[in-house]
Amino acid sequence: MTFKGLQPIVYGGKEVWPLVEGGKGVSATNHMSSGAWAAAGGIGTVSAVNADSYDEDGNPIPQVYPQATRKERFEQLVRYAIDGATEQVNRAYEIADGRGAININVLWEQGGAQQVLEGVLANCGDKITGVTCGAGMPYKLAEIAQRFNVHYLPIVSSARAFRALWKRSYSKVPELLAAVVYEDPWLAGGHNGLSNAEDPTKPEDPYPRVKALRETMRAEGVSEDTAIVMAGGVWFLREWNDWIDNPELGKIAFQFGTRPLLTQESPIPQVWKDMLRTVEPGDVLLHKFSPTGFYSSAVKTPFLYDLMHRSERQIPIFKRDEEEGTVPLSDHGKAKYFWVHPGDQRKAQSWMHEGFTEPLKTPDNTVVFVTPESAEQIRADQQGCMGCLSHCQFSSWKDHDDHTTGRLADPRSFCIQKTLQDIAHGGDPDNNLAFAGHAAYRFKQDPFYSNNFTPTVKQLVERILTGD
Repeated sequence: MTFKGLQPIVYGGKEVWPLVEGGKGVSATNHMSSGAWAAAGGIGTVSAVNADSYDEDGNPIPQVYPQATRKERFEQLVRYAIDGATEQVNRAYEIADGRGAININVLWEQGGAQQVLEGVLANCGDKITGVTCGAGMPYKLAEIAQRFNVHYLPIVSSARAFRALWKRSYSKVPELLAAVVYEDPWLAGGHNGLSNAEDPTKPEDPYPRVKALRETMRAEGVSEDTAIVMAGGVWFLREWNDWIDNPELGKIAFQFGTRPLLTQESPIPQVWKDMLRTVEPGDVLLHKFSPTGFYSSAVKTPFLYDLMHRSERQIPIFKRDEEEGTVPLSDHGKAKYFWVHPGDQRKAQSWMHEGFTEPLKTPDNTVVFVTPESAEQIRADQQGCMGCLSHCQFSSWKDHDDHTTGRLADPRSFCIQKTLQDIAHGGDPDNNLAFAGHAAYRFKQDPFYSNNFTPTVKQLVERILTGD
């Protein structure tokens, strides 16, 4: 079948290609990639999740947190976030030079999301065409967009989620709803919106889900000019030929998150780019280790395997006399207060014999077993929390009221700010969380990238527009 081709759409009063660069934080999309994407005629997206600021020599300013309390560190984090995103937008706008459009992406579950979004829009809202926002239910997005007169593009993974947002607040600001991003929760990289009713091991065809989203939008009276942006698993547009000019789906645009990681303007370090060329089918894992509590997708690095194995070294614990037939885990240290089934005691003794001698309690009345070095690092990371999430399972931080979730900190998770900052600024991907979509294996198969070819963003956009 011949590729139909795409027609430009009008967005923010300008004709642009219906190609959206997926915003990826921390610092995996920045002014270089988003400015170039806009300059190529598309919609570039600056990640406003703790973006970099620069010193007078052009080097990223390290984001350090010497403050004594979590609350003070959180306030510093919000300052970094506003300053960094403002700097990135200004630079992207210059690179775009009037072509395409610049969006910003905010995660509703990031710490201080509303403060950051309002701060950036106050600083440079005239250079921002729209705001994409997901990772949670951003009810306030429409109201903020109205205040600053920018478009908003909520990210959802189901028609039901959109309906809830529309009825609660978006219906009051319909004129600025530029598009609804449908992010496939089984295929997209990073955090996604898989619900408790959906099976992470049973991917669903996106077509009926997007058709249901359009039917919901029509039933609620949303304008036909409001596009649906398909995100997650998009590589060759020719594979989506049936979606284009399809009356059932209405106006469609496409978001690319993983493919732009491997361009000359992509800010991620070379070692990360090299790793992406080695990814095989099945190497990206949909997992629930994130401290957000959301599912997310990342490459199976040793960092991720360590989290998988840590949760496997887990047994239930009880208080004395709570469960019949239980025995103390050990006769010394804090372990003597953990009562376990004899079979689990034997498992634990085996793990401890292998060097996993430290039992760490979880919020679910279980313990996981880690090495002394790992236990020390986990505690240090929890204590050093800088409040990067609105609610953090790993550290029990909350970004409002009394600043605690009231639950025990969970050692089965990790400090996400620490690892995402590290991998974005040269850290070894093996030792970090490497977000990627499930189509990342195609870097190795797609002839466009053969002989280690790394395209410019302009070359990539031109290639995408051919259907490849």
